[in-house]
Amino acid sequence: MKDKGQINSQIKKLEEKYKDSGQDLGSYLDGLLYQRYLTYWDYIHLDTLLSLQVPRTHFPDEEIFIMYHQITELYFKLILHEEKQLVDDKSQQVDFFLEKVRRINSYYTALISSFGIMIKGMEREQFLQYRMALLPASGFQSVQYRMIELYATPLENLVHQSKRADYSDKNTVGELYEQIYWKKGATDLHTGEKTLTLKQFEYRYTPRLIRIAKEVKGTTIYHKFLGLDEKAKKNRALVEALKSLDLNANVNWPLMHMGSAHRYLGKESGNISATGGTNWKQFLPPSFQKIIFFPELYTPQEVDDWGKQWVDHIFNPEKIEN
Repeated sequence: MKDKGQINSQIKKLEEKYKDSGQDLGSYLDGLLYQRYLTYWDYIHLDTLLSLQVPRTHFPDEEIFIMYHQITELYFKLILHEEKQLVDDKSQQVDFFLEKVRRINSYYTALISSFGIMIKGMEREQFLQYRMALLPASGFQSVQYRMIELYATPLENLVHQSKRADYSDKNTVGELYEQIYWKKGATDLHTGEKTLTLKQFEYRYTPRLIRIAKEVKGTTIYHKFLGLDEKAKKNRALVEALKSLDLNANVNWPLMHMGSAHRYLGKESGNISATGGTNWKQFLPPSFQKIIFFPELYTPQEVDDWGKQWVDHIFNPEKIEN
């Protein structure tokens, strides 16, 4: 138990804290008398959290599908939490930079290692039936995943590979955004028409994504790295952490989705379309997209070989699924 001297010291600190609030310390202490004790379930809003799973069908495995995606979005929020701190940081201290990148990698590691739930954790026949009740919704419509990319690297690095040589940081945000790689993933390959999935997403989120792209222009995580002094840019631990982030976000995570897609949508007589009509066989392979957040960290050969793990995955899917 604290002595009177310690208590008096803390009271003075509290008075100092609240002196500019317009209320004296006594008013805040009165409030504490009436305040309820905090409980775990109230603090994390447990009842609300457990009420957010609302299946559209009677298939039991749909609840697994919903919860896994909700958990994924919470991890995306954690990744964004760290990315925003990096983008906003003015100190350019290597230790701070490294700690944030390592945290992001830990979140990706948890996501990637848990993807077995999606690959083997549901009955294929149930999935193929309840997925029809979800149209045109698709994981493609995860805006947080798009935000993660925008905070990580400049828009010119996210332009579709077929157009990337024609665009640079000299182009406007609007011009670059129109050529962003993922739009082709929800465009009909034969007609060139946007799917309803993409139209819905653009209507809901384009203004927000454009605003973020403008806000972080010149201050993405890649820009923050390039702005470090030469010694800091050669810090081995930081370079390896950034490379791991690149691989996690742009190779390992898409490969997990490839495993899931082949498990549920692949078949000998052809491939089933993903929910929302996204052309997953063209959209998911990392070697097709060659999205690299931090291109300066790699040799030309490494860039050329980027994502070739997907070939092993196609011919030896059990290497990924196990």
